[in-house]
Amino acid sequence: MDLEGKNFSVVTPEIKKLASKCRENNKIDAALYDKYEVKRGLRDINGKGVLTGLTEISEIKAAEVDENGVSHPCDGKLYYRGIDVEEIIAGFTREKRYGFEEVTYLLMFGEMPNEQQLGEFTELLGNYRCIPPNFVRDIIMKKPSLDIMNALARSVLMLYAYDSKADDTSIPNVVRQSLQLISEFPLLAVYSYQAYRHSHIGGSLIIHEPNPAMSTAENILYLLRDDGKFTPLEAEILDIALVLHAEHGGGNNSTFTTHVVTSSGTDTYSAVVSSLASLKGPKHGGANIKVVQMFEDIKKNVENWDSEDELTDYLDKILHKQAFDKSGLVYGMGHAVYSLSDPRARVFKSFVEELSVEKNREKEFKLMCDVERIAADLIAKERKIYKGVSANVDFYSGFVYSMLGLPMELYTPIFAVARISGWSAHRIEELINCGKIIRPAYKNVCPRAAYVPLNER
Repeated sequence: MDLEGKNFSVVTPEIKKLASKCRENNKIDAALYDKYEVKRGLRDINGKGVLTGLTEISEIKAAEVDENGVSHPCDGKLYYRGIDVEEIIAGFTREKRYGFEEVTYLLMFGEMPNEQQLGEFTELLGNYRCIPPNFVRDIIMKKPSLDIMNALARSVLMLYAYDSKADDTSIPNVVRQSLQLISEFPLLAVYSYQAYRHSHIGGSLIIHEPNPAMSTAENILYLLRDDGKFTPLEAEILDIALVLHAEHGGGNNSTFTTHVVTSSGTDTYSAVVSSLASLKGPKHGGANIKVVQMFEDIKKNVENWDSEDELTDYLDKILHKQAFDKSGLVYGMGHAVYSLSDPRARVFKSFVEELSVEKNREKEFKLMCDVERIAADLIAKERKIYKGVSANVDFYSGFVYSMLGLPMELYTPIFAVARISGWSAHRIEELINCGKIIRPAYKNVCPRAAYVPLNER
């Protein structure tokens, strides 16, 4: 067969016909989910997650129970190993230091490090912050991907081939693999973007070597920028973003994927790639991109940003599927668990305002604040929201990345650079406590049918 010049991406009429059969023969009656009490998305009608496991790594709190046992929405809280994340960040801010490495230690090893332990740990991460010789040339540059998350996943799978103990799932070896991947992720993400930019956009290719003395946040900015320069505030806010995205309970899609895949006994590289595949989805890690795109659309279509009426009218059009992507969603508003507030958005907002002043983008920050307030009121009136609605962390993170000059192609990979700390902690927790492979039940609702010979169909 001559495959020269063949386009493998064409959806042929034959494929369309087969796709029609898929739609025709895979439609499950929605009433059956109620009949068999199936919790779609592993959530009940009130949005509460179905309990599928236990963890000590982090906790999300969005409701309080009164003396009568009745649950009431409350301002959201996020705890890392029992410690309030807002208190952790306040400590880093007071002491004027970077915190992502310390949070990684806390998540993985269950306690806050002392000064000596933190120093030794950051030195270890710095020494691991390198990739095999010629890896950039032979793997990353060979066939640059249009999506950096796919490039990141490919690189992680290829690192398996460089590890002589790749399939060893003993805890010491998994700790070693996890720390290496945590250190390598900023390099893999940034280098993959630079390869994409050079191949698909054009321009010079500048590859910086990482600085082992720098923090993760500093290295990201240093590696990404041609001149390697950044301000202290830029690095501080990116560090806070990494801290806030490092972990979010065992129930989010990518972390649950970590548990499920780890329970099968697979290697670390395969488990991490599975979680990357989950995070890539626009319903999970890609949400901040939709927020940025939505705001660009608002800025183009609302003439007077200070007009309450104009903003309300346009947001109402978005809600009624008449504007933007016609999905009916105001991206960045609402969360599966949080109701009155998302603590990550709450703590992030003050830092975002400070950065907007440095970048002369106060007007855009005010627009975001106005949209947040107006959209919350509109959604509450238009939709039957059982628990309230508020801005989530994605509402502000995209704006932050934009002010930092991060390309949109790196928004979700930066999320992965942070979240691999949480994934690693959950993988280790699953390996230590795992007794059985995670295997949820699915009920078959297809009626029995008789076999019909081929010549009679």
